Amino acid sequence: MSILGSLPEGLVCRPIGEADRAEVIACLGRGFPERPVEHWQEALSRMALRPAVEDLTRYGYALVKDGRIVGVILTLFFRASGDADAPIRCNLSSWAVDEDFRAYAGKLIMTAMRRRDVTYLSITPAPVTLKVTEALRFKRFADGQHAFVPLLAPSHGARVVAARPGIAELDGLSEGERLLLLDHAALGCEALICMRDGVAHPFVFKTRRVLRGLVPCSQVIFCRSHAELAACVGALGRYLLRRGQIFGLVDASAPVPGLVGRYFPDIGPKYAKGPNPPAPGDLAFTEFVVFGS
Repeated sequence: MSILGSLPEGLVCRPIGEADRAEVIACLGRGFPERPVEHWQEALSRMALRPAVEDLTRYGYALVKDGRIVGVILTLFFRASGDADAPIRCNLSSWAVDEDFRAYAGKLIMTAMRRRDVTYLSITPAPVTLKVTEALRFKRFADGQHAFVPLLAPSHGARVVAARPGIAELDGLSEGERLLLLDHAALGCEALICMRDGVAHPFVFKTRRVLRGLVPCSQVIFCRSHAELAACVGALGRYLLRRGQIFGLVDASAPVPGLVGRYFPDIGPKYAKGPNPPAPGDLAFTEFVVFGS
């Protein structure tokens, strides 16, 4: 895919608007035929409900040839911690361009990455886009994933509660963390607070299926650190077991001390470019959450 070069007459790159939804879904369907149309309908509907960040596009950018959309990249802009003044990140996702126009596909990503103060994420790069990702000097913030069994760790007397408005346990968190938990709970995640020795620790998990969709597990969407996850993992595991979850999965660049399981290098690597890359284990407000499936 080309990165540089001028666009030919009749081909423009512009923000996606509300009226473009049907054509955007059709283009994504051509680019990702393994995904049902309902996936993209839900994804754009959920994006529409997310708060806009400054004057940044709510959906992403489209390549348009004589009024017809022939290429798309979705952009999820968000504040890193939920605070109003937190750094801005952008999850770049679902880069699809019709075959006849792939020489101009780079215009989409270059247009999307104009803001130097924004940190851009590529967390599900397709093999065909990895060379472009690396050529743009994205760096890995997680090299692989650590699969673990939470129940094999002791609970150390900690207890876990689900985050919901008005509970006392929220008072032990920062305002940004409270908003992060409640927002993710509203989006269908398990937003949890582990109380350990009187201290509140925030976590977000999302159910997904691994091993060809046969085994359910809890993907870590947010934790402050691997060390905090390991300290609370026993209590978290007992809570998640009541919801049928036995296995956990967290992004990492090496085996995580305190998590009983196995590290898988080069499985699901995550990339970032910009001044505020996330730590491994922070996928808050990304496509894993917003797209719904």
